[in-house]
Amino acid sequence: MTEENNLLVERDGRGVARVTLHRPAVLNAFDEALIARLTETFESLSNDAAVRVVVLMSQGRSFCAGADIEWMRRAAANDQAANLEDARRFARMMAAIDRCNKPVVARIQGGAYGGGVGLACAADIAIASEHAKFAVSEAKFGILPAVIGPYVVNAVGPRQARRLALTCTVVGAAEALAMGLVQQVVAADQLDAAVEQCIAELLANGPAAQAEIKTLFAQLSVGPVTAPVQELTAQTISRVRSTSEAREGFAAFLEKRPASWRH
Repeated sequence: MTEENNLLVERDGRGVARVTLHRPAVLNAFDEALIARLTETFESLSNDAAVRVVVLMSQGRSFCAGADIEWMRRAAANDQAANLEDARRFARMMAAIDRCNKPVVARIQGGAYGGGVGLACAADIAIASEHAKFAVSEAKFGILPAVIGPYVVNAVGPRQARRLALTCTVVGAAEALAMGLVQQVVAADQLDAAVEQCIAELLANGPAAQAEIKTLFAQLSVGPVTAPVQELTAQTISRVRSTSEAREGFAAFLEKRPASWRH
């Protein structure tokens, strides 16, 4: 395990990397240092061929309280140019999580507020304890959830996203599940088991195929399937079918044996 104060990164022999927010005294809130570390970590893991799955988690009773108040206080004292650079760094962090070409699973044991909701929405799969709570709380401070907004809209749709952002209402795990903010809710003592089950399912599938899925799906939007979209999907599957991973996957199926990527 490596530790640099605000973030823990641990890998196991299966290629599972656990990235743990480690600021429990401030409910794992973001500051400049944590944002920089998360960005660097996810960009590195995305390019690491030995990594198969990334689990984003945290220590303490809260998942992530969003922006550190002291960070926000410092930002409020800066001019617009400095704030723009600050916001760009935050946007790069969110994109690093969203665009990571490995499956990203968020393990949410407690409260997720503001940017913490953004983390849940940027992950491919979000699994929450029944005790988890969520709030897009920026408007309480006279600001808005601008950088996390696209990820929230993608996860729950525009009307639910507007409701969450305009009211700052706190929703429980069951309501978060119903709106698509998370995909699974379990009892607190079953959270780790549920995450492990998800990891096992992810490890059973082709890693190159999973990277292709993330790349393709990022280019698709809800709406009419246009001719360019049809061509994009046809070009993608024709290219992937000829790869060594695809040949191995079909051979393993026909020979009734595990594929080479399964441990």
